[in-house]
Amino acid sequence: MALIVQKYGGTSVGTIEKIRNVAKRVARTKDEGNDVVVVVSAMSGETNRLLGLAHQ
Repeated sequence: MALIVQKYGGTSVGTIEKIRNVAKRVARTKDEGNDVVVVVSAMSGETNRLLGLAHQ
C-alpha cells in the first residue's frame, strides 16, 4: 500500500463530466489498496472571478 497524492487543476474539474472522471480515478486508486490524498484547484475561471471580486 502506498500513499498517492493526486492534484487536479481547474480545467480538470471544469465540468460535471470531468469531475466524475476525477472521482473515478480517485476511487480506482483507492480500490487498488492505496491511501489517497486529493488536491483540487478552484474550478476553471473561478480564481479569476474571485480575484475580480477582491479588487472591487
